[in-house]
Amino acid sequence: MKKATILTGTALASVMLLAACGDNDGNTNEEAAQEGGGGSIELGYNNWTENIAITNMWKLLLEEQGYDVEITMSEKSPIWVGVANGDLDAALEVWLPTTDEPLYEEHGDNLELSETTWFEGTGLGLAVPEYVDIDSIDELNDNVDMFDGEIVGIDAGASLTRLTEDVVEDYDLDYELLVSSEPAMISELDTAYNNEEPVLITMWNPHWAFSDYDIKYLEDPQGVYGDPEDIYYMTREGFHEEHPEVIEWWDNWEMDDDTLGELMSYINDMDDEVEGAEAWIDDNRDMVEEWIQ
Repeated sequence: MKKATILTGTALASVMLLAACGDNDGNTNEEAAQEGGGGSIELGYNNWTENIAITNMWKLLLEEQGYDVEITMSEKSPIWVGVANGDLDAALEVWLPTTDEPLYEEHGDNLELSETTWFEGTGLGLAVPEYVDIDSIDELNDNVDMFDGEIVGIDAGASLTRLTEDVVEDYDLDYELLVSSEPAMISELDTAYNNEEPVLITMWNPHWAFSDYDIKYLEDPQGVYGDPEDIYYMTREGFHEEHPEVIEWWDNWEMDDDTLGELMSYINDMDDEVEGAEAWIDDNRDMVEEWIQ
Protein backbone atom coordinates (compact mmCIF):
# COMPACT_ATOMS: atom_id res chain seq x y z
CA MET A 1 0.00 0.00 0.00
CA LYS A 2 1.48 3.32 -1.06
CA LYS A 3 2.01 6.09 1.45
CA ALA A 4 0.42 9.48 0.93
CA THR A 5 2.67 12.06 -0.68
CA ILE A 6 2.75 15.68 0.42
CA LEU A 7 3.33 18.28 -2.28
CA THR A 8 3.67 22.03 -2.18
CA GLY A 9 1.81 24.08 -4.73
CA THR A 10 4.92 24.26 -6.96
CA ALA A 11 5.59 20.55 -6.78
CA LEU A 12 1.96 19.66 -7.35
CA ALA A 13 1.85 21.71 -10.52
CA SER A 14 4.72 19.62 -11.91
CA VAL A 15 2.91 16.31 -11.59
CA MET A 16 1.90 15.77 -15.21
CA LEU A 17 2.10 12.01 -15.61
CA LEU A 18 -1.21 10.72 -14.33
CA ALA A 19 -3.42 11.02 -17.40
CA ALA A 20 -0.95 9.02 -19.46
CA CYS A 21 0.16 6.51 -16.84
CA GLY A 22 -0.86 2.92 -17.21
CA ASP A 23 -1.70 0.08 -14.92
CA ASN A 24 0.78 -2.67 -14.06
CA ASP A 25 0.28 -4.27 -17.50
CA GLY A 26 1.13 -1.07 -19.34
CA ASN A 27 -2.46 -0.22 -20.29
CA THR A 28 -3.85 3.29 -20.13
CA ASN A 29 -6.51 4.17 -17.59
CA GLU A 30 -9.16 4.11 -20.32
CA GLU A 31 -8.07 0.71 -21.61
CA ALA A 32 -7.96 -0.69 -18.09
CA ALA A 33 -11.45 0.60 -17.34
CA GLN A 34 -12.82 -0.97 -20.51
CA GLU A 35 -11.25 -4.29 -19.55
CA GLY A 36 -12.55 -4.07 -15.98
CA GLY A 37 -8.99 -3.99 -14.67
CA GLY A 38 -9.17 -0.89 -12.53
CA GLY A 39 -6.26 1.38 -13.42
CA SER A 40 -4.52 4.19 -11.59
CA ILE A 41 -6.30 6.96 -9.66
CA GLU A 42 -4.73 9.88 -7.81
CA LEU A 43 -6.83 11.66 -5.21
CA GLY A 44 -5.98 15.08 -3.82
CA TYR A 45 -6.93 16.08 -0.29
CA ASN A 46 -6.20 18.77 2.27
CA ASN A 47 -5.32 18.50 5.94
CA TRP A 48 -8.86 18.59 7.35
CA THR A 49 -9.87 15.71 9.57
CA GLU A 50 -12.89 14.66 7.53
CA ASN A 51 -10.98 14.98 4.26
CA ILE A 52 -8.20 12.75 5.57
CA ALA A 53 -10.82 10.25 6.72
CA ILE A 54 -12.86 9.97 3.53
CA THR A 55 -9.82 9.99 1.24
CA ASN A 56 -8.19 7.12 3.09
CA MET A 57 -11.52 5.29 3.21
CA TRP A 58 -11.95 5.55 -0.56
CA LYS A 59 -8.32 4.65 -1.20
CA LEU A 60 -8.92 1.36 0.61
CA LEU A 61 -12.30 0.74 -1.04
CA LEU A 62 -10.95 1.42 -4.53
CA GLU A 63 -7.94 -0.79 -3.90
CA GLU A 64 -10.34 -3.57 -2.94
CA GLN A 65 -11.81 -3.16 -6.43
CA GLY A 66 -8.42 -3.52 -8.11
CA TYR A 67 -7.34 0.10 -8.49
CA ASP A 68 -3.85 1.44 -7.89
CA VAL A 69 -4.57 4.51 -5.75
CA GLU A 70 -2.22 7.34 -4.85
CA ILE A 71 -3.26 10.09 -2.43
CA THR A 72 -1.66 13.53 -2.46
CA MET A 73 -1.98 16.05 0.37
CA SER A 74 -1.76 19.76 -0.31
CA GLU A 75 -3.61 22.99 0.39
CA LYS A 76 -6.99 23.57 -1.25
CA SER A 77 -5.93 25.92 -4.02
CA PRO A 78 -3.20 23.63 -5.46
CA ILE A 79 -5.65 20.71 -5.30
CA TRP A 80 -8.17 22.63 -7.42
CA VAL A 81 -5.40 23.56 -9.86
CA GLY A 82 -4.29 19.93 -10.00
CA VAL A 83 -7.77 18.64 -10.82
CA ALA A 84 -8.43 21.43 -13.33
CA ASN A 85 -5.10 20.74 -15.06
CA GLY A 86 -5.65 16.98 -15.07
CA ASP A 87 -2.66 16.35 -12.79
CA LEU A 88 -5.03 14.89 -10.18
CA ASP A 89 -7.97 12.63 -10.98
CA ALA A 90 -10.32 13.75 -8.24
CA ALA A 91 -10.83 15.46 -4.91
CA LEU A 92 -13.70 14.36 -2.73
CA GLU A 93 -14.59 17.47 -0.75
CA VAL A 94 -16.09 20.57 -2.35
CA TRP A 95 -18.19 22.81 -0.06
CA LEU A 96 -20.84 24.84 -1.88
CA PRO A 97 -22.42 27.30 -2.33
CA THR A 98 -20.23 29.50 -0.10
CA THR A 99 -16.95 28.06 1.18
CA ASP A 100 -15.37 26.92 -2.08
CA GLU A 101 -17.22 29.37 -4.35
CA PRO A 102 -14.09 31.44 -5.19
CA LEU A 103 -12.20 28.30 -6.24
CA TYR A 104 -15.16 27.00 -8.21
CA GLU A 105 -15.55 30.33 -9.99
CA GLU A 106 -11.86 30.22 -10.96
CA HIS A 107 -11.51 26.58 -11.99
CA GLY A 108 -15.02 25.17 -12.48
CA ASP A 109 -14.95 25.41 -16.29
CA ASN A 110 -11.97 23.04 -16.41
CA LEU A 111 -13.22 20.23 -14.18
CA GLU A 112 -16.38 18.24 -13.54
CA LEU A 113 -18.40 18.79 -10.37
CA SER A 114 -20.53 15.90 -9.19
CA GLU A 115 -24.26 16.06 -9.78
CA THR A 116 -24.87 14.51 -6.36
CA THR A 117 -23.83 15.47 -2.83
CA TRP A 118 -22.49 12.96 -0.32
CA PHE A 119 -23.04 15.14 2.77
CA GLU A 120 -25.75 17.71 3.46
CA GLY A 121 -25.88 20.43 6.09
CA THR A 122 -22.33 21.44 6.95
CA GLY A 123 -21.47 24.19 9.41
CA LEU A 124 -18.76 26.81 9.84
CA GLY A 125 -18.24 29.32 12.61
CA LEU A 126 -16.70 30.41 15.86
CA ALA A 127 -17.19 27.94 18.69
CA VAL A 128 -16.75 27.82 22.46
CA PRO A 129 -17.29 25.13 25.10
CA GLU A 130 -20.87 24.90 26.35
CA TYR A 131 -19.79 26.07 29.81
CA VAL A 132 -18.79 29.47 28.37
CA ASP A 133 -21.68 31.87 29.02
CA ILE A 134 -21.91 33.66 25.69
CA ASP A 135 -23.98 32.67 22.67
CA SER A 136 -23.34 35.19 19.89
CA ILE A 137 -20.46 36.81 18.02
CA ASP A 138 -22.06 40.13 18.99
CA GLU A 139 -21.05 39.44 22.60
CA LEU A 140 -17.35 38.93 21.93
CA ASN A 141 -16.20 42.54 22.24
CA ASP A 142 -17.73 42.67 25.73
CA ASN A 143 -15.66 39.62 26.69
CA VAL A 144 -12.25 40.28 25.15
CA ASP A 145 -10.40 39.61 28.40
CA MET A 146 -12.14 36.25 28.81
CA PHE A 147 -10.43 34.98 25.65
CA ASP A 148 -7.25 37.12 25.91
CA GLY A 149 -8.36 38.77 22.68
CA GLU A 150 -7.50 35.66 20.65
CA ILE A 151 -9.31 33.43 18.19
CA VAL A 152 -7.51 30.14 17.68
CA GLY A 153 -7.69 29.33 13.99
CA ILE A 154 -6.39 26.78 11.50
CA ASP A 155 -4.42 26.91 8.23
CA ALA A 156 -3.76 30.18 6.44
CA GLY A 157 -5.12 28.79 3.15
CA ALA A 158 -8.37 27.45 4.55
CA SER A 159 -11.68 28.98 3.48
CA LEU A 160 -12.67 29.00 7.14
CA THR A 161 -9.70 31.26 7.87
CA ARG A 162 -10.69 33.65 5.10
CA LEU A 163 -14.26 33.83 6.35
CA THR A 164 -13.09 34.38 9.94
CA GLU A 165 -10.96 37.30 8.79
CA ASP A 166 -14.17 38.72 7.28
CA VAL A 167 -15.95 38.13 10.62
CA VAL A 168 -13.26 40.05 12.52
CA GLU A 169 -13.64 42.97 10.10
CA ASP A 170 -17.43 42.94 9.72
CA TYR A 171 -18.09 42.70 13.45
CA ASP A 172 -15.18 45.07 14.22
CA LEU A 173 -13.83 42.55 16.74
CA ASP A 174 -10.97 43.53 19.05
CA TYR A 175 -9.43 40.10 18.51
CA GLU A 176 -6.39 38.63 16.83
CA LEU A 177 -6.92 35.56 14.65
CA LEU A 178 -4.13 33.10 15.41
CA VAL A 179 -3.43 31.18 12.20
CA SER A 180 -2.06 27.76 13.06
CA SER A 181 -3.30 24.31 12.08
CA GLU A 182 -6.14 21.97 12.94
CA PRO A 183 -3.98 19.86 15.33
CA ALA A 184 -2.77 23.02 17.10
CA MET A 185 -6.33 24.32 17.39
CA ILE A 186 -7.56 21.01 18.81
CA SER A 187 -4.67 21.00 21.28
CA GLU A 188 -5.70 24.44 22.54
CA LEU A 189 -9.31 23.28 22.82
CA ASP A 190 -8.33 20.13 24.68
CA THR A 191 -6.15 21.97 27.20
CA ALA A 192 -8.78 24.63 27.90
CA TYR A 193 -11.62 22.11 28.03
CA ASN A 194 -9.86 19.85 30.54
CA ASN A 195 -9.28 22.86 32.77
CA GLU A 196 -12.78 24.29 32.17
CA GLU A 197 -11.26 27.50 30.84
CA PRO A 198 -12.66 29.72 28.08
CA VAL A 199 -11.35 29.22 24.56
CA LEU A 200 -12.55 30.65 21.24
CA ILE A 201 -11.86 28.56 18.14
CA THR A 202 -12.75 28.34 14.48
CA MET A 203 -14.72 25.15 13.88
CA TRP A 204 -16.65 23.26 11.24
CA ASN A 205 -18.85 20.23 10.99
CA PRO A 206 -18.62 17.43 10.15
CA HIS A 207 -15.88 17.10 12.77
CA TRP A 208 -15.24 14.51 15.47
CA ALA A 209 -14.70 17.29 18.05
CA PHE A 210 -18.46 17.67 18.40
CA SER A 211 -18.59 14.06 19.60
CA ASP A 212 -15.63 14.31 21.95
CA TYR A 213 -16.25 17.77 23.41
CA ASP A 214 -19.42 19.59 24.45
CA ILE A 215 -18.97 22.68 22.27
CA LYS A 216 -21.34 25.10 20.52
CA TYR A 217 -21.27 27.54 17.64
CA LEU A 218 -21.73 31.21 18.42
CA GLU A 219 -24.68 32.76 16.61
CA ASP A 220 -23.71 34.75 13.51
CA PRO A 221 -26.39 37.48 13.18
CA GLN A 222 -24.76 38.99 10.10
CA GLY A 223 -24.53 35.63 8.36
CA VAL A 224 -20.88 36.04 7.41
CA TYR A 225 -20.25 32.30 7.57
CA GLY A 226 -23.24 31.67 5.33
CA ASP A 227 -25.98 29.08 5.43
CA PRO A 228 -25.41 25.33 5.86
CA GLU A 229 -23.74 23.86 2.81
CA ASP A 230 -23.49 20.54 1.01
CA ILE A 231 -20.38 18.59 0.04
CA TYR A 232 -19.73 17.44 -3.54
CA TYR A 233 -16.78 15.74 -5.19
CA MET A 234 -14.92 16.89 -8.32
CA THR A 235 -13.00 15.08 -11.04
CA ARG A 236 -10.76 16.03 -13.92
CA GLU A 237 -12.33 16.25 -17.36
CA GLY A 238 -12.62 12.82 -18.95
CA PHE A 239 -12.59 10.85 -15.71
CA HIS A 240 -16.31 10.06 -16.01
CA GLU A 241 -15.80 8.39 -19.37
CA GLU A 242 -12.74 6.43 -18.23
CA HIS A 243 -14.16 5.24 -14.89
CA PRO A 244 -17.97 5.25 -15.02
CA GLU A 245 -18.12 2.57 -12.33
CA VAL A 246 -16.24 4.81 -9.86
CA ILE A 247 -18.60 7.69 -10.60
CA GLU A 248 -21.54 5.37 -9.90
CA TRP A 249 -20.03 4.35 -6.55
CA TRP A 250 -19.35 7.94 -5.55
CA ASP A 251 -22.87 8.95 -6.59
CA ASN A 252 -24.25 6.18 -4.34
CA TRP A 253 -22.12 7.38 -1.41
CA GLU A 254 -23.89 9.20 1.42
CA MET A 255 -22.76 10.07 4.94
CA ASP A 256 -24.12 12.17 7.80
CA ASP A 257 -22.77 13.61 11.04
CA ASP A 258 -23.10 10.25 12.81
CA THR A 259 -21.47 8.02 10.19
CA LEU A 260 -18.72 10.46 9.25
CA GLY A 261 -18.15 11.38 12.89
CA GLU A 262 -17.73 7.70 13.70
CA LEU A 263 -15.21 7.24 10.87
CA MET A 264 -13.19 10.22 12.12
CA SER A 265 -13.36 8.94 15.71
CA TYR A 266 -12.00 5.55 14.63
CA ILE A 267 -9.03 7.28 13.02
CA ASN A 268 -8.52 9.65 15.93
CA ASP A 269 -8.68 6.85 18.51
CA MET A 270 -6.25 4.64 16.60
CA ASP A 271 -4.00 7.60 15.68
CA ASP A 272 -3.58 6.04 12.24
CA GLU A 273 -5.72 7.01 9.26
CA VAL A 274 -5.27 3.71 7.39
CA GLU A 275 -5.89 1.43 10.38
CA GLY A 276 -8.81 3.55 11.51
CA ALA A 277 -10.41 3.57 8.06
CA GLU A 278 -9.87 -0.19 7.72
CA ALA A 279 -11.54 -0.85 11.06
CA TRP A 280 -14.49 1.42 10.21
CA ILE A 281 -14.97 -0.28 6.84
CA ASP A 282 -14.94 -3.70 8.48
CA ASP A 283 -17.57 -2.59 10.99
CA ASN A 284 -19.75 -0.92 8.33
CA ARG A 285 -19.46 -3.39 5.49
CA ASP A 286 -23.21 -3.44 4.82
CA MET A 287 -23.25 0.33 4.27
CA VAL A 288 -20.18 0.22 2.06
CA GLU A 289 -21.67 -2.52 -0.11
CA GLU A 290 -24.67 -0.28 -0.75
CA TRP A 291 -22.31 2.24 -2.33
CA ILE A 292 -20.33 -0.26 -4.38
CA GLN A 293 -22.87 -2.38 -6.24
